Amino acid sequence: MSGIEQRKVSSTVIVVGTGPSGLAAAGSLSFLGIPYMVLERDDCFAPLWQKYAYDRLHLHLAKETCQLPHEPMPADWPKYIPKQQFIDYMSGYVSRFGISPLYHRSVERACYDEAIQRWKAVAKNVLSGEIEEYHARFLVIATGESCDPFVPAVEGLESFPGKVIHSTQYKNGKEFAGKSVLVIGSGNSGMEISLDLANHGASTSIVFRSARGTMLVSRLVFGDMSKYGIPTPSEGPFTMKAKYGKFPVIDVGTCKKIRSGEIRVLPAVRSIRGSEVVFENGNSHSFDAIVFATGFKRSTNKWLQGDDYLLNEEGFAKGSFPTSNWKGKNGLYCVGLARRGIFGAGVDAQNVANDIKSLL
Repeated sequence: MSGIEQRKVSSTVIVVGTGPSGLAAAGSLSFLGIPYMVLERDDCFAPLWQKYAYDRLHLHLAKETCQLPHEPMPADWPKYIPKQQFIDYMSGYVSRFGISPLYHRSVERACYDEAIQRWKAVAKNVLSGEIEEYHARFLVIATGESCDPFVPAVEGLESFPGKVIHSTQYKNGKEFAGKSVLVIGSGNSGMEISLDLANHGASTSIVFRSARGTMLVSRLVFGDMSKYGIPTPSEGPFTMKAKYGKFPVIDVGTCKKIRSGEIRVLPAVRSIRGSEVVFENGNSHSFDAIVFATGFKRSTNKWLQGDDYLLNEEGFAKGSFPTSNWKGKNGLYCVGLARRGIFGAGVDAQNVANDIKSLL
């Protein structure tokens, strides 16, 4: 049986996404006893954490800013939570609030139907290929800031003979021991992957394209790193997070290896010619592998129809956090798209749940 008529399901709220933002939304709705369904394109909750994160990953902000609504983290946990501990925390959250996502559902279109005053979400079951239609009075976009891996266009990249991966495909540096590896991207992931590569015996280089890309939290701690090729930002870390969505870099040992020369800093990439990478300063170097730690894009604008109010063309909230960023029109909401990380997602989730409760 195929076609859109083969399955229609209704609820009060549809939540799209099961990362920390989606879980925060679902947990907040559960807390207030509001019926909902959750659609997730992958086969597990928080897939970025469970399947696409490197082994040594820790939360880059203190645990107090990364708690989900109504579930504080234990006081005796470390300040910066390791990956598996955070996954376990989210698993407990799912169990406590009875969150039961519909997995393998990739939303292909969502629009508001004026005739029935309901949102329609059309999703493809990626296992069976069947199309399903879901109806709800409210739609919550909770796909998160880190949705689709982004690799920038680089002239000649297709000519590179070695391994090329995004940071979501990187687990650890074991396979790169003794090899020359270029990390493109100098945020927390790029810095931590560079350290991991160096610790595993790889000859490691990292690209620092601009000051905007890297915000070491304090010159008092790290000293003046500009002499090592790391530009100094002209704006503070919280201003840059709000404007550009960049988290401050929490150094875990990378700066020490940069100062010692174990990790080489290089400028922006101009082009690639086979195994040779040409940089903006005109120099070129040969590499065996390239890791793109270049972040993510959001694809909401490809499937959300009829919204010219809530989200901008990059998929971030247009309004100002925390007052006007989470609510759209006709029962449309978003959670975790205000460039405020997990903390902001928690604030959004509770605002959304409270608002929906007031309308029921």
